[in-house]
Amino acid sequence: MPMILRKFLFLPCAAMLLMGQTPPDVAARLTAVEAAAKAAQSAGDNAWMLMSAALVLLMTGPGLALFYGGLVRRKNVLGTMMQSFALMALVTVIWAVVGYSLAFGGSGPYLGDLRFAFLRGVGSAPNADYAATIPQATFMVYQLMFAIITPALISGAFAERMKFSAMIVFTTLWSLLVYFPMAHMVWGKGGLLNAFSGGTIPCFDFAGGTVVHITSGVSALVCALYLGKRVGYPELAMKPHSMVLSFIGACLLWVGWFGFNAGSALAASPLATSAFVATHFAAAAATLGWIGAEWIHDGRPSVLGGISGAVAGLVAITPASGFVQPFPALLIGLCAGIVCYMTVTKVKARFGYDDSLDAFGVHGCGGTLGALLTGVFATNLINGGLKDAAGNPLPLGLVDGRAGQVWNQAIGCAISWGLGIVGTLIILKITDVLIGVRVTPEQEETGLDLSMHGEEGYTFEA
Repeated sequence: MPMILRKFLFLPCAAMLLMGQTPPDVAARLTAVEAAAKAAQSAGDNAWMLMSAALVLLMTGPGLALFYGGLVRRKNVLGTMMQSFALMALVTVIWAVVGYSLAFGGSGPYLGDLRFAFLRGVGSAPNADYAATIPQATFMVYQLMFAIITPALISGAFAERMKFSAMIVFTTLWSLLVYFPMAHMVWGKGGLLNAFSGGTIPCFDFAGGTVVHITSGVSALVCALYLGKRVGYPELAMKPHSMVLSFIGACLLWVGWFGFNAGSALAASPLATSAFVATHFAAAAATLGWIGAEWIHDGRPSVLGGISGAVAGLVAITPASGFVQPFPALLIGLCAGIVCYMTVTKVKARFGYDDSLDAFGVHGCGGTLGALLTGVFATNLINGGLKDAAGNPLPLGLVDGRAGQVWNQAIGCAISWGLGIVGTLIILKITDVLIGVRVTPEQEETGLDLSMHGEEGYTFEA
């Protein structure tokens, strides 16, 4: 087209844009793009993802709240449950203001940008970089539920001795400095560890082994060491006050975990089915592994051992759930049950740290084990997302003949450990200087229910 003709065509178009009107040809193209995006969306995928988001929220409250609440002493049940409940509100606000953008905006290797701050531009249109068949708002709220439960897991380590105000400050800073960067590195476009988006160190993490469980578990250990032991520990027996509450919480966690893992397929697809099956099988095998080890060691299986084993298996299969076949999932679960049992009973006693509810023993160790075994058992028979130039699935893990993936997984674990340790230490120190992190001995003796909230979980009439 001659240049002079282009100018004559451009001028009226520019005038129409200035007057708030869209030129007919531009409007037609915009309409076509919108129609294509709408056609790509799936009502079934959206329904499944909204349900999965609800299931993941169920894991925090009531699942984790009941699980942790039953494991503490009676005088701390409300304070412990309140921590999980408060984070459902606090992290939601942080996520809406800046968290989602830092985790999933932009394409930097370490952290996102602010393009989605205050959820600007996050609506009914899909974000094809992550999930092309559902509204971006659905993807956003689904990922929010992960951001909520991750710091809530840490509370199991400092249960019965951290100030509520300190927990609020700590969680705010931890989300900003640890969770959002790790989420972007593993799942964000261009992230350092994102195996499906050009990451320098491709690390497989389907639903949060490094992002959720290693960061929270390692940070939990740092918190336990920084705060020190509970008054009277380990001389005084500090048994769970209600195994009934914990049992119900563990069952809710098991059910909710299907949204956690199968939902990470981001579609109602065969991959979601595979992750669902792997999740259930691993939990079952880990339950048997833990109570079997306990039975041999102590002469009898316990309810606490059974539910702890189930959670350990769910943790370990999380990074692998979308990459492994059913029988490797059973093996991962079995190994997790035994290894986490040994960590909780032997390693903890050997080093003498007071990880109140074994957040590190289950999530830190289980998450690391699962992430490493993902590199062993990941196969393109389950997940063919990585393809060569001809469109053929590439080998994923050791079982496919790609031994180097185990090394990549180890590097991903090391980055998660390092960020968790360094970030948590810095945050704890800042929080301690600002407001102090630990309750007084008198408040600890009274219990968090009364000293932090002025309420009691149980009242008894004369």
